Amino acid sequence: MSGGRRELSLGRLALFSLGAAAAVLLLVTVLVAALRPSPVVGLVIVLVGVAGAVAAMGTVSTGMTRQAFDEEPGDESTREPDPDTGPER
Repeated sequence: MSGGRRELSLGRLALFSLGAAAAVLLLVTVLVAALRPSPVVGLVIVLVGVAGAVAAMGTVSTGMTRQAFDEEPGDESTREPDPDTGPER
Protein backbone atom coordinates (compact mmCIF):
# COMPACT_ATOMS: atom_id res chain seq x y z
CA MET A 1 0.00 0.00 0.00
CA SER A 2 1.42 3.33 -1.04
CA GLY A 3 0.10 6.72 0.03
CA GLY A 4 -3.72 6.89 0.08
CA ARG A 5 -4.07 3.83 -2.07
CA ARG A 6 -5.53 0.77 -0.44
CA GLU A 7 -5.53 -2.80 -1.73
CA LEU A 8 -8.98 -4.07 -2.69
CA SER A 9 -10.19 -6.91 -0.49
CA LEU A 10 -13.20 -8.74 -1.87
CA GLY A 11 -14.22 -9.88 1.61
CA ARG A 12 -14.14 -6.32 2.94
CA LEU A 13 -16.01 -5.10 -0.15
CA ALA A 14 -18.73 -7.71 0.31
CA LEU A 15 -19.00 -7.07 4.05
CA PHE A 16 -19.35 -3.30 3.68
CA SER A 17 -21.76 -3.55 0.72
CA LEU A 18 -24.03 -6.01 2.48
CA GLY A 19 -23.77 -3.99 5.68
CA ALA A 20 -24.99 -0.88 3.89
CA ALA A 21 -27.91 -2.80 2.39
CA ALA A 22 -28.77 -4.35 5.74
CA ALA A 23 -28.78 -0.91 7.39
CA VAL A 24 -31.23 0.41 4.80
CA LEU A 25 -33.48 -2.64 5.16
CA LEU A 26 -33.38 -2.32 8.95
CA LEU A 27 -34.45 1.31 8.66
CA VAL A 28 -37.34 0.32 6.38
CA THR A 29 -38.39 -2.43 8.80
CA VAL A 30 -38.48 0.02 11.72
CA LEU A 31 -40.39 2.52 9.57
CA VAL A 32 -43.04 -0.04 8.59
CA ALA A 33 -43.37 -1.31 12.17
CA ALA A 34 -43.73 2.22 13.55
CA LEU A 35 -46.20 3.50 10.95
CA ARG A 36 -48.27 0.31 10.51
CA PRO A 37 -49.43 1.44 7.04
CA SER A 38 -52.11 -0.15 4.89
CA PRO A 39 -50.93 -3.10 2.76
CA VAL A 40 -50.53 -1.06 -0.43
CA VAL A 41 -48.61 1.74 1.27
CA GLY A 42 -46.50 -0.84 3.12
CA LEU A 43 -45.66 -2.54 -0.15
CA VAL A 44 -44.59 0.77 -1.68
CA ILE A 45 -42.39 1.52 1.35
CA VAL A 46 -40.77 -1.91 1.14
CA LEU A 47 -40.15 -1.64 -2.61
CA VAL A 48 -38.51 1.76 -2.14
CA GLY A 49 -36.45 0.21 0.66
CA VAL A 50 -35.24 -2.61 -1.57
CA ALA A 51 -34.28 -0.11 -4.27
CA GLY A 52 -32.50 1.94 -1.61
CA ALA A 53 -30.61 -1.14 -0.42
CA VAL A 54 -29.42 -1.87 -3.96
CA ALA A 55 -28.39 1.77 -4.38
CA ALA A 56 -26.51 1.69 -1.07
CA MET A 57 -24.64 -1.45 -2.14
CA GLY A 58 -23.69 0.17 -5.43
CA THR A 59 -22.57 3.40 -3.81
CA VAL A 60 -20.41 1.67 -1.21
CA SER A 61 -18.82 -0.77 -3.66
CA THR A 62 -18.13 1.96 -6.22
CA GLY A 63 -16.53 4.19 -3.62
CA MET A 64 -14.34 1.41 -2.25
CA THR A 65 -13.27 0.31 -5.73
CA ARG A 66 -12.39 3.85 -6.77
CA GLN A 67 -10.42 4.34 -3.57
CA ALA A 68 -8.51 1.10 -4.17
CA PHE A 69 -7.56 2.06 -7.72
CA ASP A 70 -6.97 5.78 -7.03
CA GLU A 71 -9.60 6.85 -9.53
CA GLU A 72 -11.20 10.18 -8.77
CA PRO A 73 -15.01 10.23 -9.06
CA GLY A 74 -16.00 11.75 -12.40
CA ASP A 75 -12.38 11.99 -13.57
CA GLU A 76 -12.62 10.33 -16.97
CA SER A 77 -10.59 12.98 -18.82
CA THR A 78 -7.26 11.32 -17.96
CA ARG A 79 -8.18 8.00 -19.54
CA GLU A 80 -6.43 7.08 -22.76
CA PRO A 81 -8.72 6.12 -25.66
CA ASP A 82 -8.73 2.47 -26.58
CA PRO A 83 -6.38 2.04 -29.59
CA ASP A 84 -8.63 -0.63 -31.10
CA THR A 85 -11.79 1.49 -31.10
CA GLY A 86 -10.28 4.92 -31.61
CA PRO A 87 -11.26 8.14 -29.84
CA GLU A 88 -14.66 8.48 -28.20
CA ARG A 89 -17.24 10.59 -30.03
